[in-house]
Amino acid sequence: MIRIVLAEDQSMVLGAFAALLDLQADIEVVATATTGADALAAVAEHRPDVLLTDIEMPGKTGLDVAAELRGTATRVLIVTTFARSGYLRRALDAGVAGYVLKDAPIGDLASALRRVHVGERVVAPELAVAAWDGADPLTDRERELLREVTTGASNADIAKRLHLAEGTVRNYLSAAMAKLGAQSKAHAATIARDRGWL
Repeated sequence: MIRIVLAEDQSMVLGAFAALLDLQADIEVVATATTGADALAAVAEHRPDVLLTDIEMPGKTGLDVAAELRGTATRVLIVTTFARSGYLRRALDAGVAGYVLKDAPIGDLASALRRVHVGERVVAPELAVAAWDGADPLTDRERELLREVTTGASNADIAKRLHLAEGTVRNYLSAAMAKLGAQSKAHAATIARDRGWL
């Protein structure tokens, strides 16, 4: 029996996945979670074989959770709508065992869970080649500041929040804009998010 924790912030999707996976004779959903923190707590409590998680969740993302679980006995399979090579590269860097898309048939998801459980790495075929195209040019700090920009924060707000000088924030954001060919910091944040680099 493959014991899984299922993490998904959309209740209807969470319920559908749980019900469909429970129909598989060899898969048992031992817990569900709607936030990254709850997913980590469920993994700590239930010690599942696999955590099946979305990327975008409140608080910690699925990628954050995967990075925290790296090196543990629980393998991580990302299931997402984001068919972007940037997300896949970040997921692989975080140590995930698989990355599949939500629009695949449930049989494909069950197969991916089985393969991840026995130690294989599974990547949605349509992303496998794209993963090595379009390398992320941003530094970790530039990415951090662009995430702040997506919240609507001003340079002054970002400087205060991250304990940086406002000029330093401006310099990092200007560098990110130049790398992405963006006309504004908001445009740079949009480009980076669309490419899966945030």
